[in-house]
Amino acid sequence: MSILIKDTTKEERERIVAESIGNINGMCDGCMAGLADMYQDYIDGKREISQINMEYRARYVSGEGDKEQRPSCGYF
Repeated sequence: MSILIKDTTKEERERIVAESIGNINGMCDGCMAGLADMYQDYIDGKREISQINMEYRARYVSGEGDKEQRPSCGYF
């Protein structure tokens, strides 16, 4: 099964993200919801998952993401 935007409907993309992330409400105070928001462009058909993941990895490796204030789960 392809997960490309051209091969899926918005509803299918919502399901793909939900199944991939798991329970976004149960683990901690808001950090998983932020992860779900990260994939909103994919759900809306604007960017492929691979593009979103590459951008995230680039920020992580460069340290650019550390400049932003992010909510903490208390686990890290």
